Amino acid sequence: MEKTIIGLIEKVKINGTEIIAKIDTGADRNSIDTKLAAELSLGPIKKTTKIKSSHGDSLRPVVEVELEIKNKKLKTSFNLTNRSHMKCPVLIGLEVLKKDFIIDPSK
Repeated sequence: MEKTIIGLIEKVKINGTEIIAKIDTGADRNSIDTKLAAELSLGPIKKTTKIKSSHGDSLRPVVEVELEIKNKKLKTSFNLTNRSHMKCPVLIGLEVLKKDFIIDPSK
């Protein structure tokens, strides 16, 4: 399968809604702002997962989502957290990036 080139900030679609996402090769998993997840009616919560971050350890709920990046559709999971203080309400981590994406910081 051919690799898709993406930048550090990308427009993605979650359940058909276009959103700006930060591409983060330092993050293992994907996360989405809790308020945005509620607006998009994401759910049900499939499980909770322990996340280690610079703010310490936390338990976060996890939902399954249909994600589209550059016309590539895939089903993946997102943990829910408060990202209201961040520029991008969605963070895409290695869980998705390992699926045939190349990151070009100049894009």
